[in-house]
Amino acid sequence: MTQRRVFGTVFALESAIAGFVFLVVLALLGYALLRRRATRGTPVTGQPERPVLEKYYVGVLTAFAVFLVAWTAWQNHNEHRPPRTAPVTVDVTGFQWCWKFSYPQSPVKRSVTGTCRGKDLPTLVVPAGRPVRLRLTAKDVIHSLWIPDLRYKMDAFPDHVNTFTLTLDHEGRWRGRCAEFCGERHYAMDFWIKAVPPDEYDRFLHGQPLAGAAA
Repeated sequence: MTQRRVFGTVFALESAIAGFVFLVVLALLGYALLRRRATRGTPVTGQPERPVLEKYYVGVLTAFAVFLVAWTAWQNHNEHRPPRTAPVTVDVTGFQWCWKFSYPQSPVKRSVTGTCRGKDLPTLVVPAGRPVRLRLTAKDVIHSLWIPDLRYKMDAFPDHVNTFTLTLDHEGRWRGRCAEFCGERHYAMDFWIKAVPPDEYDRFLHGQPLAGAAA
């Protein structure tokens, strides 16, 4: 999936750069401490500044910062390219303490919800290979829809709609959670997201059950 690929690429590169900078700073600090001990007792040079060295230092830091900002912005642009085909729409409502998924394009006004107790978890059904626009809101307090394996997360606010588009390029089922503390049963506010073939999704919109499931 695009989101997971972009997140993995950005995280790996930024972690490598951060690790490199940390090791360089640690090495310079160790060198300075050892050199200080080796020259203990020698007169101080009296030179308060080293302008050339400081210019190199500032220049390198600036170059790293400009690269990271520009490269991250470019990756973010690639991640959020407009879909080539019109996305299907799913309305997502978080409430204490579960989820409701409504399908406004369904001729039978299909919706799925649950209690989030035990195995009674609602399933967000989406078509594989097609863009899906999720419209998130909350009924009571702030919640956050989070799919850890796919690297998707967005807050759901009362009286407000947040929107993002995802495309799952193959069939499968993944566990989702609420990532915003919302009360005593926050820990149990899980759901499933299931990508099914487009023809099965169309049958689901018309009220037919999923193959091998009761969603």
